[in-house]
Amino acid sequence: MHTGVVQEIEAELLLEALYRLYGADLRSLERTPLRARLQAFMRGRGLSSLSALQDEALHDEAVGLELLRCLRMQPTALFDDPARIAALRQALGAWLRSCPVARVWISECACAEDVYTLAILLREEGFYDKTLLFATAASDTMLNAARAGRIPAAEFGRYQQNYLRSGGRHSLADYLDGEADQEGNLAFRPELGRNIIWAQYNLATDATFNEFQLIVCRGALADLRPALRQRALRLFHESLAVFGYLSLHPADGLEHLPNDVDFRPAHAESGLYRRVS
Repeated sequence: MHTGVVQEIEAELLLEALYRLYGADLRSLERTPLRARLQAFMRGRGLSSLSALQDEALHDEAVGLELLRCLRMQPTALFDDPARIAALRQALGAWLRSCPVARVWISECACAEDVYTLAILLREEGFYDKTLLFATAASDTMLNAARAGRIPAAEFGRYQQNYLRSGGRHSLADYLDGEADQEGNLAFRPELGRNIIWAQYNLATDATFNEFQLIVCRGALADLRPALRQRALRLFHESLAVFGYLSLHPADGLEHLPNDVDFRPAHAESGLYRRVS
């Protein structure tokens, strides 16, 4: 039996298992980058086959969540791209001041860092109290892990540097609640989460559910198959208010937009675009 055929079958079974157990539908991802990430993950854990990886992912939730983040998202840290956050600070000011109520959608949310970066930014710019943040993911398991609002204490120094480089005006510690817990995690202050709405949402099948002034989807589009990528871009266009902002990972790119979608670069090197019609 050909090894490549067996590995292909194992990969499809793994994706189906992750969907059934965690609710994360990765079956529409491009297979070439997916295979590379699977192999890297297996090497990191000293596993010799995808079947062995499936066994660990199904019986150890921590491994399953780690695998989902590896397969689905670009690595995420608090204020992980300071230049992007600085560009958002500058771009959003005049726009959000003109909105009586603002809504922000963090699509394909992978962890607490995705959401709380924006919550802190909005707090410092004076817009948090009038803003609702909608954090969505297809997987309830990943969403619940993000909802817990915790970050690794070991990453605090790096996150603090990111925060200051992005234009942070205080100390990151001001937004954290006390000391690290027994698992070595720091929790965000509860008041920072009061305007965050967490919801399960499947980018592949669900429809637009509100109008937003900002949509953030970092690192998810590049790995989607073309038809689903086009669907997601059309969905974001329909969901954005005219002149609303779309924040993507620069690797996601907008080279091939659907004919009825019109985004213009606002700060393209940071992945920031604006709906103009």
